[in-house]
Amino acid sequence: MVVPLPASRRARLLEILERDGAIRLESAAAELAVSVMTVRRDIQDLDADGLVRRVRGGAVSIVLPRVFGDRAMTRASAKNSVARKAEALVPSVGAVGVDASTTSGALLAIIRCERLLVVTNSVDNAAIARARPGVRAVLAGGEFEQQTGSLVGPTAEQTARSFAYDVFFTSASAVDAATGTMEVSLEEAAVKHAFAARARTTVVLADSSKLGQQALALALEWNVIDTLVTELDPSDDRLDPFRGLVEIL
Repeated sequence: MVVPLPASRRARLLEILERDGAIRLESAAAELAVSVMTVRRDIQDLDADGLVRRVRGGAVSIVLPRVFGDRAMTRASAKNSVARKAEALVPSVGAVGVDASTTSGALLAIIRCERLLVVTNSVDNAAIARARPGVRAVLAGGEFEQQTGSLVGPTAEQTARSFAYDVFFTSASAVDAATGTMEVSLEEAAVKHAFAARARTTVVLADSSKLGQQALALALEWNVIDTLVTELDPSDDRLDPFRGLVEIL
């Protein structure tokens, strides 16, 4: 049996991270046909290079700001699965708030409505919403965040607070069972908080790579979140830390 060279092995570990959302020591070792200790050392090296973050039992991604187009191409299949699940939660008539996430964009791309107002702080998501029959889109003003493509700051927060929403759909940079959803900046978190404060129901759309991670700024605590939608089967044990906190779809 040919054992991959260190550089090749670490490249394959990063591919596993992209595919699965996390590197798990035992399963990665089995896939690469090496020892768990070898994978642990590789993860230490990747962590030292700033490419992953070590956690108990393996590693997860480093959460950094990325532009909309780059985020849209990452785990697209999982995001589309999340969107299909969440479609049933979109009212045909009424108003919804939508954040600047690409998972929310995947949802907007498939909605069918009679008369729905969509308010968002994303230029990209506003364009997606405007293309849907029966949808009127309102784009929040504010300061354009180059790294994420979203609109942030006091004007964006004020616009978010200016409407009453049946549902606020939001994703997250990270979803932590102990704290709630987290974002790459305080400004991003503040806009999401403003949307949630005016919504009757808040739905978090998160593919499984976000679960158990942490990012810079706390956005929404669990007491303001009603539903968590992932691509996983609701019985999946990766969702166990979130049971009892919210409804899981």
